Amino acid sequence: MADRQKSLNLNRKDRSKKLNDLLEVCNSPDEKAAVLNSEKLFWDHFGQEQSGIKWNEIQELPTNAIMDYSSLEPSTNDNAVREMLQSLVIIKLNGGLGTSMGCKGPKSLIPVRGQESFLDLAFQQVMELKRKYDVDIPIVLMNSFNTEGQTLEAIKSYSDALQIHCFTQSKYPRIHADTLVPIPRTLSHSEGWYPPGHGDFYLSFCKSGLFEKFLRDGKRICFVSNVDNVGATVDLSLLHTMHRHNIMFLIEVTDRTEADVKGGTLIQHNDRLRLLEVAQVPEENLNEFQSVSKFKTFKTNNIWISLHAMKDLMSGAEPLKLDVIANPKKLIDGTPVLQLETAIGAAIKYFDNAAGVNVPRNRFLPVKKTSDLLLLMSDLYHTEEGRLVLSPRRQDTGIPVIQLSKDYKKVGDFLKKFHRGAPSLLALDSLVLEGDVTFGADVILTGHVAISEDEKVIIPSGTLIKGTPMKSPSTETRFM
Repeated sequence: MADRQKSLNLNRKDRSKKLNDLLEVCNSPDEKAAVLNSEKLFWDHFGQEQSGIKWNEIQELPTNAIMDYSSLEPSTNDNAVREMLQSLVIIKLNGGLGTSMGCKGPKSLIPVRGQESFLDLAFQQVMELKRKYDVDIPIVLMNSFNTEGQTLEAIKSYSDALQIHCFTQSKYPRIHADTLVPIPRTLSHSEGWYPPGHGDFYLSFCKSGLFEKFLRDGKRICFVSNVDNVGATVDLSLLHTMHRHNIMFLIEVTDRTEADVKGGTLIQHNDRLRLLEVAQVPEENLNEFQSVSKFKTFKTNNIWISLHAMKDLMSGAEPLKLDVIANPKKLIDGTPVLQLETAIGAAIKYFDNAAGVNVPRNRFLPVKKTSDLLLLMSDLYHTEEGRLVLSPRRQDTGIPVIQLSKDYKKVGDFLKKFHRGAPSLLALDSLVLEGDVTFGADVILTGHVAISEDEKVIIPSGTLIKGTPMKSPSTETRFM
C-alpha cells in the first residue's frame, strides 16, 4: 500500500495534465462536472485498502447464517402474494458487453432461445407475474455507458406492456498499470473508461432519482441479479422470507463444486457477515479458499435488499465503502491498465439482520461462455411461466459437460455454426467439439461424443451421433 501511495504522489503532475486535457475537450459544464466526479471517485477508491479482511481473523459461520431453501415457506394466499409483489422492484445488472465471448454489443441482447435474448426472457418473466397476479412490477436495468444506447432501443417494443426504467452506472478512467497515469484522451475514448463493477449500484441507483421514486411509491424490497443469469427469477419463497423475518439483506448462495472454486463466498469476520472474493485472498491461502470442504457454498449474485435499510445506509454520515478489487487488464494494443471495482454483495457487512440462503443450482444459470449458451439453447430446457426449466429427463443425471474449441469462443462464430438450432442434448453425457463444424437441424447427440475436424464439416439435418470419439459424423445412423 505504501509503494502504491508513493507512486500515486509521484504521478500527480502527469495526472493533472491529463485531467486538464480532458476538461478542455468537454462541451459543457455538465460534462466537466461528470469528468471531475469520475476522477474523484476513482482516486478515492485508489486510496482505499483493497480489503479489510484478515485471513487469520475469519470466523466460523454461525449455524443460522445460511438458511436452507427447503425450509422456506411460501405464502399460499394470492392476496398476500399480490401485496408482496406490489412492494417489489426487479433490478437487472446490464452493464456487460460479454467481451470474453466476442460480443460487440450488450451481452443481454444475445439470442438464447430462438430469437429471444436475455432481456426478452427477463421481460417475459415479469409479464407472466403481471398476468397471473394482476400486478405491475417495475423492472429496472442498470446499464453502463457501453450498453445504454442499444438497450434503450431494444426495450421500446416492451414499453406499452411493462413498467421499464433504466439508469446508467458511473464510468471511471482506466490508469496505466505502471505509471498510474489516466488513459483517456477524450470523452469518447471508449477504451480509456470502464464501468466500476456492480458495487456501483448503490451510488448510481440513488443518484438516478429512481430510488426515491420507488420509496414514495411504497416499494420495500428490490431483487437484484445479473441479466445473463436466466435462473434468477422472482421466487415467492424468498420474497416471503424477506417479509416474514424482516431481513434487510439476503444473498443467494449455492453448493460449491470443483468448477466453482473461484466464486466468492460468505464468511464471518469481526462478527459480521462478509463476502470474500478470490481477488481478496492472499496467494498463500488460495488452496484453502478453493477447498469445497471448508467453503461449501458460493454466491450467485442474486440479492434481495430492503429499500428502507438501504436508505438508512446511504443517508448516513459515513460514505459507503465497499472492498476494492484491483482488476488488471490489457488494452487492444497491449497496454497494461488497472481497473478498480467493487461487488454489490460486499455491502452485506453494513446491513443488520443479513443472511444467506442456500438455493438449488437451477437459480444459477449464467452464461459466461458459449458452452453455457449451447446448454440453454437446447432441449435440456423448456419455458414454463416465463422461466427456463430443466427437463424432467435430466433431473437425476445432471448437466452434460461441454468443451468447445476456440472456433466457438466468439458468439458470432458460434451462432453461425448452430444457425439451424442447437442439437438435442437430452441423452448427452459429454461433448468435446473441435474444428469448424456446422450443425444442421434436428441433430441428436447421445452418450459421450467427441468431434474433431481439420477441415470444414457440415453435419446433415436429422443426424444421430452416438457414443465416443468419431471422425466422420455423416456416416453415422440417420435419425428419421
